[in-house]
Amino acid sequence: MAETTKTALVTGASAGFGRAVALALAGRGWQLILTARGEDRLAKIRAETGAVAVAGDIADPVHRAELARVIGGRPLDLVLNNASALGPSPLPALEHYPLAELAAVLDTNVLAPLAIAQLTLSSLRAADGVLIDVSSDAAVGGYEGWGGYGASKAALDQLTNVLAAENPALRIYSFDPGDMRTEMHQAAFPGEDISDRPLPETVVPALLHLLDTRPASGRYVASELPVAS
Repeated sequence: MAETTKTALVTGASAGFGRAVALALAGRGWQLILTARGEDRLAKIRAETGAVAVAGDIADPVHRAELARVIGGRPLDLVLNNASALGPSPLPALEHYPLAELAAVLDTNVLAPLAIAQLTLSSLRAADGVLIDVSSDAAVGGYEGWGGYGASKAALDQLTNVLAAENPALRIYSFDPGDMRTEMHQAAFPGEDISDRPLPETVVPALLHLLDTRPASGRYVASELPVAS
């Protein structure tokens, strides 16, 4: 019997790490449902992968409802909550952090991934799939300027932790990719040279390692996984 084609939902798929993962999964023959705010760039990755692409903001309930319609209850082997908001650039100290912007960061980085999980858990159960929430070392370190983003990722880590406890039959991971040469990381360091950071493509094998080996649910750091460079 032929192996069933696997299906993944990837958010923030038009650039950076999300795009790199989408290309890698397409290379493995996966069917993809991709979403991102950048409609033009999303159209490009759709053309490269043959994916179903749904442009929009995951913080928007109307867009999430459209994603649910597109998924249509089909089994999902992977949901990758990769889309994130950095917040203000340059990064402000918490003393001066605009609270409205912090609320927006929390909406995108915490509430939206939980909403995506809520609408896809049944599809993940149907495929014995994997849920991965992209975290950050800012979730566990006290870095100046990173209070808003770090707090959002710390909250996401705990949501992921509890989701795993509540769904022991699934594999649910927080995945910390480390610093990468992405537009968001550049926005965190405006005007600085970040060419020493690794490209997102070099981190993808660590995520694929989680998919292939399916260790216990938990928090994993890319640089600590065997395949990470």
